[in-house]
Amino acid sequence: MRIAFFDSGIGGITVLHEAMKQLPHEDFLYFADTLHVPYGTKSKDEVLAFVKKSVDMIIKEEVKALVIACNTATSIAITELRKTYEIPIIGMEPAVKPALEMNRSSGKRVLVFATPLTLKQSKYRELVSRMDDMGMVDSVPLPELVEFCEQLNVESQQVTDYFHAKLEPFDLRMYGTVVLGCTHYPFYRGVLRKILPSHIQIVDGSAGTVNRLIQLLSERNELPGVGQSDVKFMCSNEDKAYMQKMEKALEIIRGH
Repeated sequence: MRIAFFDSGIGGITVLHEAMKQLPHEDFLYFADTLHVPYGTKSKDEVLAFVKKSVDMIIKEEVKALVIACNTATSIAITELRKTYEIPIIGMEPAVKPALEMNRSSGKRVLVFATPLTLKQSKYRELVSRMDDMGMVDSVPLPELVEFCEQLNVESQQVTDYFHAKLEPFDLRMYGTVVLGCTHYPFYRGVLRKILPSHIQIVDGSAGTVNRLIQLLSERNELPGVGQSDVKFMCSNEDKAYMQKMEKALEIIRGH
């Protein structure tokens, strides 16, 4: 049985890549809701309906676990999904806690990049209030990044100029860590590394999510698999060209 990964588009491939590194003998399914990407600019009710419909399709593929490799979908739908299905369902959350821990000794601030819808959710606000007792976290909505990424536009001058414009109001000397709070955003590590001061560390939630996946499968005696990290790609509009794009995206993230 495969381990499934779900996202609105190609962003969750960054999490899939982490799983492929840590679980080399598992087979995977990657499902993108291409009919409705991007999620981050839509309403909560719309996203919940889209996610439920997509997960119904995924479950028919006989998977042994499901990773909601999308911060926005996790914040909106994870609780209801866990009530509905018996398999382990693992979500994403911005890596605020590890980012704060990395900055404890320096006293520097944390900058979280995320979609507007993620930042609006109570799940995100509760996460920050629970972890950030010193008021060290600042959040920046970056709605255009998902659409750039969906075009595999990750290192162009357009992207560089976009980041410069969004970061211009911030004194980056005050920050020690940038959190990539959307699974599309790790595609921009290369350009961010060139733009951000060298002292700033870049973190995302992929490793923590995959560690949780491994823990849950181990508890169910469903590790290790016997495959060779085969990946089956699916998308909600059954677009063959998009499936080729997903394969290309996996190649790009492997090269980072």
